[in-house]
Amino acid sequence: MSAPAIGPGGLAIAALLVLASAAVSLVLQLGLARGLLVAALRTIVQLLLVGMVLEWVFALRSPLIVAAVLALMFTLASREILSRQERRLAGGWSRWIAGGSMLAATVVAMFAGLAALRPRPVLEASVLIPLLGIVLGNVMNGVSLSLNTFHNGVVRDRLAIEARLALGSNRFDALRSTQIGALRSGLIPILNQMSAAGVITLPGMMTGQVLAGMPVLEAAKYQILVLLLIAGASCLGAILASWIAVRRISDERDRLRLDRLLGVSRSQR
Repeated sequence: MSAPAIGPGGLAIAALLVLASAAVSLVLQLGLARGLLVAALRTIVQLLLVGMVLEWVFALRSPLIVAAVLALMFTLASREILSRQERRLAGGWSRWIAGGSMLAATVVAMFAGLAALRPRPVLEASVLIPLLGIVLGNVMNGVSLSLNTFHNGVVRDRLAIEARLALGSNRFDALRSTQIGALRSGLIPILNQMSAAGVITLPGMMTGQVLAGMPVLEAAKYQILVLLLIAGASCLGAILASWIAVRRISDERDRLRLDRLLGVSRSQR
């Protein structure tokens, strides 16, 4: 069985649900209508444009074009991480920490994914780009949440951290509880997704493949592979980012260096 085609009428039916929700928000004065409608419009436009571009990229089979697409995805993901940070490290360090951690974790996951799938050719665009997209998006979230929580936690727990340092703890021990809290925050989304998979929800990839006619068991295997790749890469990226952040927010003499964190007032240092 092949997946039924979706025409403009089908999309319009789904859009009516969003419009109805926006109308309810307006009636109840909840302030959600504008954001909901803008997000829905962006979803429609962006995904249709991406669909057309990817059809062209897949048809050309050009390694240079594929490399350009991958580079653009990494660049936009790095910018997105920075946009979500309430506080950033001075000197552009937040950009390098976020981008480098995300890149390293995603590359490792991609090697594992390609080794498992064994596409022919190995760098098949129709496999590489979708797989990178789903892994990269989740690693981006994990790194972003971890860094934001860590930076805010350091400011919040400054007195406790400095007390541990004064009692003789090194910087890694003094900041460990803050780092652990940041990692837990960053990994909550993927842990919840894995825990609910197959019991509470059918993940999106598996649902799409089943609708496209793939045998259910095979679709489940693909979904398991993707979730494991996402979990491993998200954890690796968050750990790497928080470890570098610990080193940057302190120095070799085991001193807390909040002066390296932008958005911190003098009274908070």
